[in-house]
Amino acid sequence: MKHRLWSERPVPQKFAALLEGVAVTCGDVAVGSDHILDTVGDAQAVIASSLSRYDGSFADRFPTVRVICRTGIGVDNVAVPEMTARGVAVCNAPDAPTISTAEHAVTLMLAVVKHVKRADLAIRQGGQRDHFSEFRGEEVNGRMLGLVGFGRVGRRVAHVAQALGMHVLVYDPALSSDVVGSAGCEWVVRLEDLLARADVVSLHVPLTDATRNVINAERLSCMKPGAYLINTARGGLVDMDALLAALESGRLGGVGLDVFPKEPPDPSLSLLQRSDVIATPHIAGATQSSKDRMWQAAITQALQALHGERPPHLVNPEVWPHLRAV
Repeated sequence: MKHRLWSERPVPQKFAALLEGVAVTCGDVAVGSDHILDTVGDAQAVIASSLSRYDGSFADRFPTVRVICRTGIGVDNVAVPEMTARGVAVCNAPDAPTISTAEHAVTLMLAVVKHVKRADLAIRQGGQRDHFSEFRGEEVNGRMLGLVGFGRVGRRVAHVAQALGMHVLVYDPALSSDVVGSAGCEWVVRLEDLLARADVVSLHVPLTDATRNVINAERLSCMKPGAYLINTARGGLVDMDALLAALESGRLGGVGLDVFPKEPPDPSLSLLQRSDVIATPHIAGATQSSKDRMWQAAITQALQALHGERPPHLVNPEVWPHLRAV
């Protein structure tokens, strides 16, 4: 029997060999559209991006689907308990975007600390100006980087930051001081203490009910005056109104954002008009190398599940003995 796979985005031709003998279809409308899921049909496996919602109603609507594979780490757009209850396996690709996302977080950090956007705007505006005297960029060497979350991406960011001469603080209640210390970092018990000491704070936690708006007005008021905030994780981690207020008051020195609560963000958003904010459209993990690893992992795991082989990155392992039959 030929397996049937549906992909939210067109599958790159370079992965055609993996799909030999598999019927493949994809969404024929814009990614993230309310109608893109209309094309799933009788697919048994789904390659999912982060923009559409996959919940119990989706599983009920498409009863042939046995496995949903995310081309990335986050599964906050997949209702995992609802899928588990219906016997649908959920997989992700946790290793694929690690390097790219970590590099992007460091890129945003350096860009905001060195006031790259302001300098770029100044030279584009032209005119006779004393750029040397006006420039207020800083070095990161000797500064403190505070990591909120110390998973795959956070640990790689720490490694790069240490090479730049930074001292790294870590807040991650799921880890022990020994684990953090073995990486040459300092474990901090309270998030507020990390915020008060760090010159740069970088977020690396998933979006859950517990972490939504974890950076709010109260937490921003704890941050070191003039500190910088970087978010390459999920937009919902930060209260955006409070963030704007912290910038307007001068509490923060700048912000680097790759993610927003609503994506894409409205271009007229006040944050996007500021010279102390550098923003990118959720592409931290979207380098060519990273995307190749995502596609490889998602397709491979989808086929493994359909062939009865347990995928290595099964988010809901309890579903495996009860995988939906077709």
